Amino acid sequence: MKRTSRTSHSDEEEDSNWDAWGAWSECSRSCGGGASYSLRRCLTARHCEGQNIRYRTCSNHDCSPDAEDFRAQQCSAYNDVQYQGRYYEWLPRHNDPTAPCALKCQARGQNVVVELAPKVLDGTRCNTDSLDMCISGICQAVGCDRHLGSHAKEDSCGVCAGDGSTCRLVRGQAKSHVSPEKREENVIAVPLGSRSVRITAKGPAHLFIESKTLQGNKGEHSFNSSGVFVVENTTIELQRGSERQTFKIPGPLMADFIFKTRYTAAKDSTVQFFFYQPISHQWRQTDFFPCTVTCGGGYQLNSAECVDIRLKRVVPDHYCHYYPENVKPKPKLRECSMDPCPSSDGFKEIMPYDHFQPLPRWEHNPWTACSASCGGGMQRRSFVCVEESMHGEILQVEEWKCMYAPKPKVMQACNLFDCPKWIAMDWSQCTVTCGRGLRYRVVLCINHRGQHVGGCNPQLKLHIKEECIIPIPCYKPKEKGPVEAKLPWLKQAQELEETRMATEEPT
Repeated sequence: MKRTSRTSHSDEEEDSNWDAWGAWSECSRSCGGGASYSLRRCLTARHCEGQNIRYRTCSNHDCSPDAEDFRAQQCSAYNDVQYQGRYYEWLPRHNDPTAPCALKCQARGQNVVVELAPKVLDGTRCNTDSLDMCISGICQAVGCDRHLGSHAKEDSCGVCAGDGSTCRLVRGQAKSHVSPEKREENVIAVPLGSRSVRITAKGPAHLFIESKTLQGNKGEHSFNSSGVFVVENTTIELQRGSERQTFKIPGPLMADFIFKTRYTAAKDSTVQFFFYQPISHQWRQTDFFPCTVTCGGGYQLNSAECVDIRLKRVVPDHYCHYYPENVKPKPKLRECSMDPCPSSDGFKEIMPYDHFQPLPRWEHNPWTACSASCGGGMQRRSFVCVEESMHGEILQVEEWKCMYAPKPKVMQACNLFDCPKWIAMDWSQCTVTCGRGLRYRVVLCINHRGQHVGGCNPQLKLHIKEECIIPIPCYKPKEKGPVEAKLPWLKQAQELEETRMATEEPT
């Protein structure tokens, strides 16, 4: 029977002389990505086409930061085994281009490199800079999706098999003008989630980091020598030389980093920066706005709102406009309220009535109408002192009997909210694909709560349709003009219909 270390095609392609696949073995590793195998046997005496073993990845979650390297564990297992009559402490030899899946180890403190085993354990990484793993002594491709045989790669944004659309490249340089009077200066802010960060300072100024987490915790981090450091769970490599400092951060950053310079000498410094910044604000389409009519057939549009991906909340649109590649989606249009209108329509408002008041008490008359329907006005009311008789009758009495009862205010401000105003939604697409057509938008009377109401001045209403021209010639017979789409809602969007009083009432 043929034995292999990799399965590259499905069971359906195998012949029927194989027994069913057995159970998967225990994973070769408990974390960091290991391998598991399954076996089957040939049921006939003749040769079976295909493979009797298959592999899959397992335990793909990351190991804890203090966990020992898997190849190092295998080398250290030989520390109590003599080599040429001596005991050595063995350290792993990584990234061997000729035999990546052999266990080559080096004796600590000595120039002794030995192949202690022809094969590393299944699941050992072939190289430190990839997910490819050794299985049965052969280096097998592993994609970012952690699937065996996959060649999927992360894009610059850290998205597996992505197209790079969720981040943007930020690169450039800035002059740092620190001085004895201005000892510190912000140079560049690198937000949480950024990747492939490289910041280089050329000049005497000292480059350091100010961090801020999502929880609002701030910290300052300054380094005086080269090395690898961890700041806010983010690994940083610093290369420091004479008037040159370079920070390299693979990312993603686990906090916002602000790179700052501090004065050390009377000479300007130049800071070069390069990183991929996540697009933290994206457009999300809204629900449809209320229908233009309540019956008889109308139309409604939706819009798009800007969402902060990190905080999962709606923010003002200018946050999304910050990214040129963030194109706001066109509004969608659909028919609505297609049922025929009834012969009459209306509603009743039921006002609550308060039954209980302490006695004797001030009883007030209703407030007068507000002097303004919106934008702020005043209203008044009058009072009388009343007392309840033994028979339950409410009688007006002298005012001195209410002298110990708190007297409510006689005057108050009212309708302080802004007056409703006309708000126009985005234009729909043109109703034709060539030549002249029309495009529509919903114009709503919006109150201070953002609700669709009545009360706006009809004379000030914005127009709801306009002509649009698609600069593509219509290849039609000469006697026929451009054909406008015959949509059922088109007749509902006429200016004449839109100015009816019925549409000015809340729907």
